[in-house]
Amino acid sequence: MRLAVLVPVKRFTAAKGRLTGVLADSERARLAEWMASGVLDVVAEIPTFVACDDEEVATWATRMGAHVIWGAGLGLNGAVDDGVAHVTSNGYDHVLVSHADLALPGSLLEVARDGCITLVPDRRHDGTNVMSFPAAHPLQAAYGGGSFGRHLAQALAIGSVPVEVRSDPQLSLDLDTPRDLTHPLIAKVLPSWLPTNPANRAH
Repeated sequence: MRLAVLVPVKRFTAAKGRLTGVLADSERARLAEWMASGVLDVVAEIPTFVACDDEEVATWATRMGAHVIWGAGLGLNGAVDDGVAHVTSNGYDHVLVSHADLALPGSLLEVARDGCITLVPDRRHDGTNVMSFPAAHPLQAAYGGGSFGRHLAQALAIGSVPVEVRSDPQLSLDLDTPRDLTHPLIAKVLPSWLPTNPANRAH
């Protein structure tokens, strides 16, 4: 299996909008970069591509050792589809697509299974945090509310490829809302500089 990882990354200063009011703009940007860096660290041994349309993110991705796929104005779904096409055109036969806002990405590479489509839903089984598929049977990105159901329906419709739904207690934890910051597993790994972390005595 020639595996490649694709991570779409939003402009850091525009990320985590639902944390406005809890974190300052600079803190939200720093948190977004911290999470994205954690994801890329976990997959550092695998060829990794970052889909983005922001110069700061592109510079960060290059510094992290990833290849940049520039997709101005494509939106999340367009950027992922364009990224998958780019990755597969470079000879990779399996693609793992991961969100950049996973606080606990340690088991990420375990999702990729040769000849299998694997979906990791969020803990509400609404969104799709990670998906992995053979290049010969790519899933069209359908992110947004209810994306897990749409991705699962696509995968099952293929018929000829095994489909696995992986309910991973760590990969299912994305960080979007103030309530997410208080989840016991997430709170345990948050950086000490974050104001919501009790270890940060400055707040």
